[in-house]
Amino acid sequence: MVKQISLDAWQTQHLEALLKKGASIVTKTGTPIILYRQTLEEEEDSYEEIVCSLTDKHVVEQVVISGGGIPPTFRQQMIYDLDEFPQRLIRKSKDLFLQTIELLEEQMN
Repeated sequence: MVKQISLDAWQTQHLEALLKKGASIVTKTGTPIILYRQTLEEEEDSYEEIVCSLTDKHVVEQVVISGGGIPPTFRQQMIYDLDEFPQRLIRKSKDLFLQTIELLEEQMN
């Protein structure tokens, strides 16, 4: 019997594999990989954005407020295991999901 999987399930597995490869690169270089930055709010010289980065064992998503006379402040920080992040991201935004896959594929080549 042939087992079928959906495109979303395959993409989720693919992103998880890319995250694990990326994490091994981070381990070697000691430098996190920025997966994406997303501006949430911008006002004059200050802004609020989400910065998502890959470390050696986790994906860290931080909400940062900075700019103008405001010192950078971390308003929120979420930490995900490499195997849980793809499902969370695909539910959050299909566009960010696909951008993250594209970025990691470029980094691996």
